[in-house]
Amino acid sequence: MASPAKAAPKSAAPKKAAAPAPKKAPAAASSNGKSTAARKHAGSNAAVNILPNINQQQNAPSPTQRYGTVSQRLPIGLSEDTRQSSVTMLNQLLADTITLRDMYKKHHWQVVGPTFYQLHLLFDKHYEEQSVLVDSIAERIQVLGGVAIAMAHDVAELTSLPRVPRDREEAPVQVSRLLDGHQRILKNCHDYASKADETGDDGTNDLIVSELVRTNELQVWFVAEHVVDSPLTQAE
Repeated sequence: MASPAKAAPKSAAPKKAAAPAPKKAPAAASSNGKSTAARKHAGSNAAVNILPNINQQQNAPSPTQRYGTVSQRLPIGLSEDTRQSSVTMLNQLLADTITLRDMYKKHHWQVVGPTFYQLHLLFDKHYEEQSVLVDSIAERIQVLGGVAIAMAHDVAELTSLPRVPRDREEAPVQVSRLLDGHQRILKNCHDYASKADETGDDGTNDLIVSELVRTNELQVWFVAEHVVDSPLTQAE
């Protein structure tokens, strides 16, 4: 008698698919919006925040120093009244020097005529020299504990030089405007140097005499020599 057929072996049960790995939760953000991971980069001190804070102009704290005051952190042997007087005079010279400097650049761009090349180079040279004076004046103001003006709108309000029109002008007019600006600055320089000498502010006196007066006088010479009262020779 034939033996009964063996039952077919059961197939192995299919393996269950591995469950997807749980997604990592986003790094917790601190109260100021910075992630915990970002804070770890700051080192062991979790209070250090290396990410920039934007919109700081909103609800900004008080300025570190008000314009028109002098700091007491700089003991340079001059009284507060002396330093305040010198800062006021120097800010006037700063506004006028910035204006004259920019006038040179305007005329450098816009000069026209037979002497274009010579004046184009001369105006740019004087612009660079006036830029050096601007930096020297501003640094002296800060050394005295004051606050130097810097923005164009403040310069426009303070300068004693007349406003220059936007138009492109002939070279003789440009030269005339520059000489007038130099003369206004030099008059103030002589007055302010005497006042600084009277109050014992030797540093300000030296800056005005050694740098501002000498530079402006030399530039006046170079510019004024372009104004000559002599007949032109015409070839036949």
